[in-house]
Amino acid sequence: MLVSEPYKNDKFVRFHALQSIFLSGVYVVVIIAWSIFTGILFGALWQFVYLGWWLVRVAFFALWLFLMYKAYNNERFELPIIGPMAAKQAG
Repeated sequence: MLVSEPYKNDKFVRFHALQSIFLSGVYVVVIIAWSIFTGILFGALWQFVYLGWWLVRVAFFALWLFLMYKAYNNERFELPIIGPMAAKQAG
């Protein structure tokens, strides 16, 4: 959406596309940190780490669905840290 012709000049579309990209970056960082954490605590706490991992994944999925719903309804919803960064980049 950032490079396709009819949408690349629309600030609303650019904002939501950039916020989604930044959220995906945060998700990748969380995956890496969680993998390191899991490698350290792989012993007896494995069930709790596994349950926590699924909770984190479900939380990111629910947030992603919520943001898609807001964008579909033409509502601008900014996430606390990455929302202002996306708004600044979108113009």
